[in-house]
Amino acid sequence: MILRALAIFATIGPAAAQNLPPADVYVIGEIHGNPAHHATQARLVAHIAPRALVFEQLSGAQADRISPDARRNAATLGPLLDWDESGWPDIALYAPIMAAADAPILGAAGEAGDLSAYDLDTALPAAEQQEREALQAAAHCDALPTDLLPDFVARQRAIDAQFAARTLDALDRYGAPVVLITGNGHARTDWGVPAAIARVRPDLRVVAIVQGEGEPTVPGDIVLQADAPPRDDPCAAFR
Repeated sequence: MILRALAIFATIGPAAAQNLPPADVYVIGEIHGNPAHHATQARLVAHIAPRALVFEQLSGAQADRISPDARRNAATLGPLLDWDESGWPDIALYAPIMAAADAPILGAAGEAGDLSAYDLDTALPAAEQQEREALQAAAHCDALPTDLLPDFVARQRAIDAQFAARTLDALDRYGAPVVLITGNGHARTDWGVPAAIARVRPDLRVVAIVQGEGEPTVPGDIVLQADAPPRDDPCAAFR
């Protein structure tokens, strides 16, 4: 469901956070590695005060290592979660999000479990399939063989369903609201985690917040903008 869109540059302030619509689930997107996006996620989590906090970046086994008395700072969480081996940006970007609420931390990654309720075997409309394949090609620097693109689309659909299932597990276990921290591609309202949740639990109120870097973004209920940090061209090696 599309509630509204807000264009806010830099970090979100207290007044903007207080304008969040009520929801059972907040899906807060990011461009991985943008410090402003992660700072905004921490501010939003502090305002929402979720009953559970679910991370794309963690498996269930990793999240289980975070005991209630563990210090939620980078020095503690980095070694505890084997973060340097994870491939994700610096733990210093994510630790403040984990520390922004006292809620249990859960992982969305890992074993998928039963996803049959999400109709993953149903073919997508042709136009959507084509658009998804084009996005996968662009995301991989147009270096993928075209015959692999349908498999990458199917994998993305399965990941969205898995993240939705893990988020709903957290909601059923701890109550509302629950926050999912994830990339913008999973936060998009048209076919990401919010759409997967709507397929199996249409009664729930889900608010998706996506964050851009000044350019048009994927669809979201709320759109926030921040400056892009300096970064190398990820496709340079393919040229």
